[in-house]
Amino acid sequence: MENDTLIQRIENALSEIRPFLNNDGGDIELVSVEDGVVNVRLLGTCTYCTINQMTLKSGVEMTIKKHAPEISKVINLDSLTPTIN
Repeated sequence: MENDTLIQRIENALSEIRPFLNNDGGDIELVSVEDGVVNVRLLGTCTYCTINQMTLKSGVEMTIKKHAPEISKVINLDSLTPTIN
């Protein structure tokens, strides 16, 4: 039950920031929440945007922490995937 409430607060935070991402052709999805860490995936133009890490930290993470202060960090799962040249 407590986790459901946390997920809902995180989804509310994402709903707050989603219009800004949508305006630039992007989006975000919640993948999982584990031990105070929120895993998200940036979508659309956010995937390859040069400032997506800044957006993640100063926009997404800040908004999520406002709604769910127990969250310690937010990770974009796509940024963990190595690129093959």
